[in-house]
Amino acid sequence: MPFRIALSGLNAASTDLEVTGNNIANSATNGFKESRAEFADVYANAIQDTSSNAAGQGARVARVAQQFSQGTIDFTSNNLDLAISGQGFFVLETPDGSQAFTRAGAYSVDRDGYVVNHASDRLQVYEAVIGVGGVTSFNTGVLQDLQLPTTPSAPSASTTITAAVNLNSSSTVPAAAFNAANPASYNSSTSTTVYDSLGNAHTTTVYYRKTAANTWDQYLFIDGVNVPPAGQAVGTPFVLGFDATGALTTIDGVATTSAAAEPYAPGNGANDITVTVDLPGTTQYGSAFAVNNLSQDGYTSGRLAGVDIDTEGVVFARYTNGQSEALGKVAMAKFNNQQGLRQIGDTNWVESFSSGVPQLGEAGTSSFGQIQSGALEASNVDIAEQLVNLITAQRNFQANAEVISTADAITQTVINIR
Repeated sequence: MPFRIALSGLNAASTDLEVTGNNIANSATNGFKESRAEFADVYANAIQDTSSNAAGQGARVARVAQQFSQGTIDFTSNNLDLAISGQGFFVLETPDGSQAFTRAGAYSVDRDGYVVNHASDRLQVYEAVIGVGGVTSFNTGVLQDLQLPTTPSAPSASTTITAAVNLNSSSTVPAAAFNAANPASYNSSTSTTVYDSLGNAHTTTVYYRKTAANTWDQYLFIDGVNVPPAGQAVGTPFVLGFDATGALTTIDGVATTSAAAEPYAPGNGANDITVTVDLPGTTQYGSAFAVNNLSQDGYTSGRLAGVDIDTEGVVFARYTNGQSEALGKVAMAKFNNQQGLRQIGDTNWVESFSSGVPQLGEAGTSSFGQIQSGALEASNVDIAEQLVNLITAQRNFQANAEVISTADAITQTVINIR
């Protein structure tokens, strides 16, 4: 009997050594969660046995329990490195189409633009949906692979030129008739760039000429060609009217701060450029000419310049044209019993009967943690603690081995009795 009891102790101590050794081996594995060997004693009870003096039958491994405490978050220079601060798992689609879950967030881009880990598992996100007014929402009922754009983004033609300038009320009326080539024929000018439907850039210049007190002419030129107000002949200016406080009150006699221009044909196969000139905040004060704002809403095509991911998991693509778009929102999962998850290697887990089905959600909502971009969660293994466990398990093993040696000596003594 002592042999069997000691053998059970050896087996238990051996398992403890294996678990501890595995923890130590993965102390540098990102997203790894340490395990702990838990033991139970063994008793053999006979029918109707009510004795309280049973010696016991040894020990057994009750379970190897995973410990899902938070690991240290280490910052990196790669925006596709992701760490979860709090509860939750990243959702992955494995090459065989099944679903897996992980805390390891070291991702890269494969040749097709998919965001994957080292095992080619694809990171799952919620689909981005562009709604009315360009507002982005996310379809949390649909999971899809996160794929970065591999082709240039589409251009957008300019539709509005917004300008806020101050025209010097002390300026004098130029004597010469307006001529864009003659600086003496106007008081001030400023320039910007607009874009056609193919993304081609066109230089746009706005000239300001004082014609009377509180009245200015504004001339719009695109590529050196005069673009008059809508419905007017070439050479016709936008007439700006100001009140006694210097505020813009009318354009072409209409109480407004914006007016449409005639379409301009760029002549390169693109659609006509049709813009509205919007002048909110334009003033006529007794100070020097100043451009407080000059912008337009068009842009050329652009290539992917980088990726940003916020704490809620929204993935933005940044383009070389200064634009950005949401590609999706990183999906997260949690379980009623995460210790019941089954390990499959590569720091991945899959659901089991014990874990229950995954509950999907979004970072920063409910009990889900937040996502940190440019960071990785380190293993939660405490090396000092594991070394202590290693010594303890080794001593347990040696002690049980000593029991076997002692039992063997006793047996030999009994055999040698004459």
